[in-house]
Amino acid sequence: MLLARLERISADSFWAHRASGTRGSLIKLEELMDEGVFISPKEATELMETGFTILEQAVLKKKSGTRPEKSLQEYG
Repeated sequence: MLLARLERISADSFWAHRASGTRGSLIKLEELMDEGVFISPKEATELMETGFTILEQAVLKKKSGTRPEKSLQEYG
């Protein structure tokens, strides 16, 4: 669900580039897990939290029609 939602963020959105990078990282993480590589639960959780933060900010921006006041770095 998270991957599909990140993919649907409007390309002209401030958050689109960040969503693309996070989505790519999540896909890579999934591929590594499928190969049997151990992934730290902390790493996976942090990456998923980043994805949900991006989604939340993209929705807030879309609703307000303005550029978000906070950058993703302020959430880290």
